[in-house]
Amino acid sequence: RWKPVALDLIKTYNLKAGSKVLDVGCGKGYLIYEMLQIEPKLNIIGFDISEHAIENSKKEVRNFLSIGDAGVKFPYSDKNFDFVMSLGSLHNLSLEKLSISLKEISRVGNQAYVMVEGYRNEEELFNLQCWALTCKTFFSYNDWLYFFKKNDYNGDYEFIYFE
Repeated sequence: RWKPVALDLIKTYNLKAGSKVLDVGCGKGYLIYEMLQIEPKLNIIGFDISEHAIENSKKEVRNFLSIGDAGVKFPYSDKNFDFVMSLGSLHNLSLEKLSISLKEISRVGNQAYVMVEGYRNEEELFNLQCWALTCKTFFSYNDWLYFFKKNDYNGDYEFIYFE
C-alpha cells in the first residue's frame, strides 16, 4: 500500500541515488522499504519512539531505523537532509513537542512534507477521536495552518480527514 506514496515522494521531491532522507515517526519502516525498492541508493534513515515498531520492522530496513523521540531536538546538523517527511505520526505529540518537531523538521531538511490528521466539522472530529486513540493534538484545518505558521514550518503539508 505504500508503493504509490513512495513513488510520488521520490518524483515530487526529485530524490535520486545519494539523496539524504529522514522519516520522522517511521513506525515499522514500510515507507522506507518501498522507497528503497524504487531507488536502492537513497541514503535514508528513520526513527520512531516505539521500540516494538523498530524491533518488528522488515529485516531489509531494520539497520536504517532507530528509536527516537520526534518531540526533542534532532541529533542532526542544519539542512543535513535533502528531504524530511513525517506521515501520520505528529498527532501523537503534545503541543510543546509538536512545536519542537515542526521546527526541527524545517531545520534539518532542505525540503519537507508532513501528512497530518485534521477535521472540518464535528463529525470528522468525533471520527478522528475514535480512530486515533493515542492522539494528543486534534486540530482543525485552520488551526493546523496557524500552528504551522507560528512554528515557522516551511515545508509542504497534506491533511487526511475521517469522514
